[in-house]
Amino acid sequence: MNRAFSEDALPELILATRNAGKVRELEPLVRECGWRAVSLDAAGVAAHADEEHVEVFDTFADNALAKATYYHARSGGRVVLAEDSGLCVDALNGAPGVHSKRWRGDSLMEGVSLDAHNVEQLLLAMHDEAQRAARFVCVATLVWDGGTLSHEGTVEGEILRERCGTDGFGYDPVFWSRELQGCFGVVTREAKSAVSHRARAVRALLRAFAEGLR
Repeated sequence: MNRAFSEDALPELILATRNAGKVRELEPLVRECGWRAVSLDAAGVAAHADEEHVEVFDTFADNALAKATYYHARSGGRVVLAEDSGLCVDALNGAPGVHSKRWRGDSLMEGVSLDAHNVEQLLLAMHDEAQRAARFVCVATLVWDGGTLSHEGTVEGEILRERCGTDGFGYDPVFWSRELQGCFGVVTREAKSAVSHRARAVRALLRAFAEGLR
């Protein structure tokens, strides 16, 4: 990015998520790759009940494409970045996988956050498991007038036996990164961004898109 230009001069990229944690992670990644991140609210895309029925597929790739296509249409054809990601645990045959967001959400108690509930359910499911290998997987997809492009990113690690730290979101407090030798709930945002599944997918995607324009 040419730092002589203000951020307002950068081409805008709509982030197809209403998850505040994901927005915080995506904004600096998008800026690093020469784009200006725009939230759905800032883009004038109001929340709608239909959004709950977009992610209905069995793969990260299909869900990411569905979200990107949906918000591309609702934003009037603007360039949209969507991603679908989740935690895949070997001992649970890849679960929670594409269901990571609302895994066992039917037992959510009033007053308990969804993230906290999911972490607690994972720890219970893994209580007696010696094999704790897991990975975060992300597929990021870009949709614009005339095309689509996708890339996948992964990060390997293990499931801890108890919560560690309060940073991050989702399953971060129980995920130990082998590369960082630290828990995603403790490491800095900068350290996580260097190895995370979401960062890897988004960087690869936006760089590939830029190469295609040359």
